[in-house]
Amino acid sequence: MAGKILIVDDVATNRIVLKVKLASAFYETIQAIDGAQAIHLARKLRPAMVLLDVELPDISGIEVCRILKSDPLTRDIPVVMITAFRDPARKLEALEAGAEEVFWKPVDELVLLARMRSLIRVRETAEQLDLRDGTYRELGFAEPASGFEGQALVGLVAGQIGIAEGWKRDLQPFLQDRVLALERDAVLASMTAHSAPDVFVLTADLDGRGDGLRLLSELRSRPETRYSAVCVVLPEEAGETAAMALDLGASDLIEAHADPAEMALRIRTQIAHKHQSDRLRASMQKGLRLAMVDPLTGLHNRRYALPHLARIAAHARDTNRQFAVMVLDLDRFKAINDTFGHAGGDCVLIEVAARLTANLRAVDLIARIGGEEFLVALPDTTPEAAHATAERLRRKIGDTPVLLPCGRRSANLTLSIGLTVASGAALTDLVIDDLIGLADKALLDAKIDGRNQVMVAKSAA
Repeated sequence: MAGKILIVDDVATNRIVLKVKLASAFYETIQAIDGAQAIHLARKLRPAMVLLDVELPDISGIEVCRILKSDPLTRDIPVVMITAFRDPARKLEALEAGAEEVFWKPVDELVLLARMRSLIRVRETAEQLDLRDGTYRELGFAEPASGFEGQALVGLVAGQIGIAEGWKRDLQPFLQDRVLALERDAVLASMTAHSAPDVFVLTADLDGRGDGLRLLSELRSRPETRYSAVCVVLPEEAGETAAMALDLGASDLIEAHADPAEMALRIRTQIAHKHQSDRLRASMQKGLRLAMVDPLTGLHNRRYALPHLARIAAHARDTNRQFAVMVLDLDRFKAINDTFGHAGGDCVLIEVAARLTANLRAVDLIARIGGEEFLVALPDTTPEAAHATAERLRRKIGDTPVLLPCGRRSANLTLSIGLTVASGAALTDLVIDDLIGLADKALLDAKIDGRNQVMVAKSAA
């Protein structure tokens, strides 16, 4: 399942229709018939998202959203509101209450599912960044945020510069940030990491149909603009284009004739998200420099790995997800040192670390915890996916010899891996040492059984 979605609507037919649509995309749904039940279930189950009708019998959906966004337990859960009344003022009120999106009924299924994927993806990335930041704070290597944010830069890009200038005039009463109307060709020609806008607002169709989406793809692919938020301006009834924009990485969608106050509110929301992710990335980078890192391979060492693994386990317990732990060991590494000397051995370890890192996700943990021993943790994974990852790592080490510094000699390597997968529901009494012990025991079994293989321990679940 892709994640639990809380559907809140007092009309049974509406709930059933949404449930069927979401089931086809492999979402598990839970349902609430009023605001009080929605708040209770959101706090108890912490779903991946809330689909919330504006009109409820006991509490306004907007007030429910406001309550969820003010509670530390639920404030990070994306809320998408749905209403039968095309009232721009109510839509603006819902966005001000913290809703990530507001849809009119009938809801375009294609756009709804794309928006859900986008919001869940953003939330999961933020969770993992925050998880790493918390580990650095726990180790004393991160400083509290100052609370001061400078002016943001907003870049407006339309098919004609006059349209962008018009947006700028309309937005200025609502924004305290720098707003620039940009020529389309100038966006990519002279952009640097320091001059890139925090938020781009661009039309889906610039000089021709779909030009804006091609520009969006370029912005997402370039390091200078990869982390900028991008709001795409679309005409009404542009369902397929809207869904495509979201799947290409658009941060938000804005209707072409949206009220300037709504447009400004959406931009301010993206500015806040951008500043938060910038802070977390800066904290992570500083932590990487200051935390105890293995000086040879550049990987984290045991001192970082154990508390971070504990945080992964705690997060899995809180969200009832699974995660995997691997212990990896190079086979017969002493023979490498004996044959090629310690300089050759160091060269091998550096290359192995690079190969392992290149074949893991950014959210995965990898650390060197011994001479030729490594620890890997995979958050939010399944036993099948974890085993496939372990086999991929084993092949990446064993299939290609490592060239030594002189370039004329190479070392053939194999890797043994012990793997265990833990379920969040089973982590009440389980400690990190137990998980590593299970993986270590599986590694020993792999060695005894002939090396160069993945051995799976009995499930920690």
